[in-house]
Order: sequence, then structure tokens, then C-alpha cells
Amino acid sequence: MDPLGAPSQFVDIDTLPSWFEWYEADGVDSSETLTEKFQDEVIRSPFPFSKELSGKVILWKGDVALLNCTAIVNTSNESLTDKNPVSESIFMLAGPDLKEELQKLKGCRTGEAKLTKGFNLAARFIIHTVGPKYKSRYRTAAESSLYSCYRNVLQLATEQAVSSVGFCVINSAKRGYPLEDATHIALRTVRRFLEIHGETIEKVVFAVSELEEATYRKLLPLYFPRSLKEEGQSLPYLPADIGNAEGEPVVPERQIRISEKPGALDDNLEEEDEGLGTDLSFIGSHAFARMEGDVDKQRRLILQGQLSEAALQKQHQRNYNRWLCQARAEDLSDIASLKALYQTGVDNCGRTVMVVVGRNIPVTLIDMDKALLYFIHVMDHIAVKEYVLVYFHTLTSEYNHLDSDFLKKLYDVVDNKYKRNLKAVYFVHPTFRSKVSTWFFTTFSVSGLKDKIHHVDSLHQLFAAISPEQIDFPPFVLEYDARDLRKVSYPEEGASSGRDFFLWCYLLVRMTYYLQLLSVYPFSNKIIAIDTKRQIQVENR
Repeated sequence: MDPLGAPSQFVDIDTLPSWFEWYEADGVDSSETLTEKFQDEVIRSPFPFSKELSGKVILWKGDVALLNCTAIVNTSNESLTDKNPVSESIFMLAGPDLKEELQKLKGCRTGEAKLTKGFNLAARFIIHTVGPKYKSRYRTAAESSLYSCYRNVLQLATEQAVSSVGFCVINSAKRGYPLEDATHIALRTVRRFLEIHGETIEKVVFAVSELEEATYRKLLPLYFPRSLKEEGQSLPYLPADIGNAEGEPVVPERQIRISEKPGALDDNLEEEDEGLGTDLSFIGSHAFARMEGDVDKQRRLILQGQLSEAALQKQHQRNYNRWLCQARAEDLSDIASLKALYQTGVDNCGRTVMVVVGRNIPVTLIDMDKALLYFIHVMDHIAVKEYVLVYFHTLTSEYNHLDSDFLKKLYDVVDNKYKRNLKAVYFVHPTFRSKVSTWFFTTFSVSGLKDKIHHVDSLHQLFAAISPEQIDFPPFVLEYDARDLRKVSYPEEGASSGRDFFLWCYLLVRMTYYLQLLSVYPFSNKIIAIDTKRQIQVENR
């Protein structure tokens, strides 16, 4: 708090000129007479001139934490602990109570918004949001996420009857989002929201830095023109994608296209008197005409095992397409940064080589559903032709081991082309336990995969199928393979006997479990014994 009698460091937004007042201060005539003059001459913009909306917007160069308004916006990471300049300023001025309250929120997902008190700030509330990490290959997902940030902040502000909102620049430089692209999304989202739901919001302040001010000043006339003349002048500079009615980025592939008359070849054709004799065979090629029967009935038949093979394949294809659409829309940059799956060269037969690095998969720390989406996103175009997988099991721990349930789900979700065109899986540096688990998985969980698995104990064996220059090796794999691990891996017989005993017990328990689960043998009439050669025999009692 400021000392008694000292000037306040906080800035009252009522003392700041609006975007429209700034225009009038420059001596530009925006009177009703001028509006009527240009009414017929100017081609109207999708963001038409509105004195009311332009009067609600304020562009201010300064720290958003200093604004005296109902709510300010904090941009952070998913754990709400980011150390960007905006967050640090807010935390410093709000006091220690803010950190305690943030811990109760348990984080915030990308694109979402959460609200806390302002504590020692002049603002009553702080709305926290998480902007996306930008990568050009995931541009569509980043645009959708950034739109969600602004939209959800404004929606939350409306629900809390907030009369004024102070926005920082949500796309922090730390996350790599191009400033101009992000500014287009920010301005048009705010504009569309104020048009539709802006009755309760009186002021929206864009608090920017010196580097950001020029970009906002250049783009604000496109979305908040302050006269018909400025509207007409700004029209040629609008981007091709101006979003939908609410400012959300438009992706043509996601749009549902329904024609009024699916079977009509030409709307201008004159009606003929041929009645039912007209050839309607072409109607079957239209998407709407291919819709199938009762979905609930199909699901019931699936559960009862009565659906035909062709129908099952169609159902599986629809499910995979849903996963693929979600994978293309989701921001998967956090999974991509792990570098656990990547494409390298080709094998000796000219087939694409995909590498999976087991050590780079922190199973307990990531969202495995997002990992599945990333696998589909990367592999969809690879699996259309023959390919091989190289899995480096090198130096993995229990925190890197993929659960058999996840692998089964992955195998069930992916399209048939994945299984058909997968020609080999090279399992590099396997352990005894991984060999046992792989045998059980390929024997009892999935079919048709066992013959494609090749356990490779050293890179020298791998080079018989794939040339060294065709694979990008993680450095630790090369270092591990270069060591002489003979003594470590193969101790004396007496020293390894205890270990082998427990491994064989593990094998016995797992086999018993699967036999009972699959009801292959009536276990009550069998006994399992281990002979001196350590072989498992199943004998009739």
C-alpha cells in the first residue's frame, strides 16, 4: 500500500483516454455529418465503425499490474508459476497471499482462465490464463488456444459482473508467438465479444510495452475503426482469416458442408415431367447420403458381437478419424519437445525408419492421451507406406516403461495401415524383463506382431538392417553401446542364480494370470512345475 499522503503508483483507467478520444484529440472530424458523407462511398468492413465500441477500448503503455480496474489479466504457465515480467510484477505488488491462493487452483490448462482476488493490487480480481507455445507446424492449434484465452477471460469477467478488464499481452515472448499474428487474434476476439456480450463491460485496456505499442497502434484501426473513413482505409489490410462470428479462427477442414439439395446437379435446371424415372444413382456419392442407421443400435450390436466385419471396420475407421482430427487440433508442442518419436532415414530395403527413445518418455509426468495423439499426428502420413520402428530401450527406468494397457489401446486405436505397413520393430538393448513382457504382450494381447519383433543386443547387429548414417542416435545410446558390459551383464553363475530365480517366478506368475484370464486351460486340473533345466512344464495331475 502507498504511504499516507504519497501519490499512488496505481493508474486509474478513468483518467486514460479511450481509443476514440485519442482519435478526436488528433483533430480528425468524426461527426455524424462526415459519417453520412462516407456512408455510400465506403465499402463496409466486417468490423464496421462504432463510436460506442471504440470508446470502450484503451491502449496504454505501462505495467498491467498498476491498473486500477475491476480485473487484470495475468499470463502464466500451466502450473501458474511462470516467471515472465508480467507475472513477476503482479506477484510483487499483490503480496504473498496470491501464491497461497494459486496453490488451491491446482494449475490451469492452456486456453483456460481462472480467477483469484487482487489482494494488494488496485484491481479487485486477477484472471489467470495460459497462452500456447507457438510452433509453425502447429499453427492452427496455437491460434485456437490463444483465441480461447481471450474468449474465456472475457466470459469469466462477464460471469463475475466485471465492468473493466486490463489485458496484458497474453502471448509472451517466452512462448514464441509472433506478435502481429497474436495481436490480430486478440483484437478481433475482443471486438466480437463486445459486439455480442459487451453490455456489462465498460472498459477494456490493452496494457502494452514499448515494443508492442507500435503493433497495437497499427492494427487497432482494422478492428476498432474510429470513423467510416478509417474503416475504408483499413479494409485492404485485414487478413484473409478474420474468424467466425465470435472471432474464432476458421479451419475449412472442420466445417460441416451440407447442401440444400444433395442430389441436385444444378439449381437452375428446369423441372422435368419424368417423375420417378430420373436417374438418382449419383446421390449415393454425397456425404449426407452415406449416413448410416441408428448409432445406438450399432453400438449395441458391437457389444453383442453381432456386427459384421465390414461394419466393424467402418466403425473403427470413424473412431480413428476422430482421434486424428483431435490430434490435428490439439497443441502437442509439450510432447514434441520430449524428442521421443522422430523420423530418420531409410533401412536397407528403402523403408522409412521411425525412432522411439524410451528414456525420453516420462510416463508418470505426461498426459498419455496427448502422447497417443502425438503418435497419431506424426505417424498418419508415415504409415501410408512401408516403415520400420527402432525402439531404444537403453538406460530406461520404471518411470519410462509404457504400460501394456496403453500399448493395447494404441494398437486398437490406430488405423489398419499402421499394422499392414509396419514391417519390423527393432528392440535395441533389451533386458530380460522387457523380453518377457514383449513375449506376453505379442502372444496374448495383440496378434500378428510377434514375428516382426527383433531384439537387438548391440548397434552392430542393428547395422545389418539399417546403415549407421541412416539413424540419428541419441548420444547416450552410443556411449552405452561402446562400453564393455560383459562383466556387468553376465556375472558368475552363482551370483546370478538369485536373480534368475525371481525372474522365473515372475514369468510363472504372468503366464498363470494369462492362462486364467483367457481360459485356455482349466487351471484347477493342471499343475505347473519347474524342472532342473528351468523349463516350464504343464502336466496333468
